[in-house]
Amino acid sequence: MNIYGTMHITMNFAVTNDWKAMLRLTINTPEYQKLVTYVAGEYKNNRVYPSAEDIFTALILTSFSEVKVVILGQDPYHNEGQAHGLAFSVNKGIVLPPSLKNIYKEIESDLGISKNMNNGDLTPWAQQGVLLLNTVLTVEAHTPGSHKNKGWEMLTDAVIKKVSEEKEHVVFILWGAQAQKKEILIDSSRHLILTAAHPSPLSSYRGFFGSKPFSATNKYLQRYGKEPIQW
Repeated sequence: MNIYGTMHITMNFAVTNDWKAMLRLTINTPEYQKLVTYVAGEYKNNRVYPSAEDIFTALILTSFSEVKVVILGQDPYHNEGQAHGLAFSVNKGIVLPPSLKNIYKEIESDLGISKNMNNGDLTPWAQQGVLLLNTVLTVEAHTPGSHKNKGWEMLTDAVIKKVSEEKEHVVFILWGAQAQKKEILIDSSRHLILTAAHPSPLSSYRGFFGSKPFSATNKYLQRYGKEPIQW
């Protein structure tokens, strides 16, 4: 099958859980089909991350009905072997990127949990209801931000709005200025919004360290009768 055909199927039908119905109106627009064409061309002509089959991992692993927490990233990691469809996560055995190292440091400071620095796979979080969503789902190799404003934001904004409008008592964790721009999409009267500096080494000491988002999340979830996350 040619690359366009593969991408068309992946982008439209890979998500078979309840997100498929929730996002139907967005996916059936000409704008989304334009995005399909653009991304297919990028995969054909350039090196793009994550692999095509991993684009929607966040939505596949965390169905709409299971979402308890949303952590927003920007776009996928842009170096080889890192991105696998979950914001901030890398596959086991991959050297932890600096931002993820700092996330692990804050978990230890906040909760007293010592994380394995050789395992950056956050799949267990996703399986507990943590939607690890990048606002842009693909990126050209070694070119951060290269697929920004190409159409992904239409889809990921729809995801955020659906969670905000149709669920209650979800924790939205917004690290850094780009994620915090999405705060306008979230009903703060229905949900908890936690904001802090980005965990990147460039900004982590300006308010990320010491923000204690993990304990705050679990305290809120337990207040509303939900199982806390095993971070």
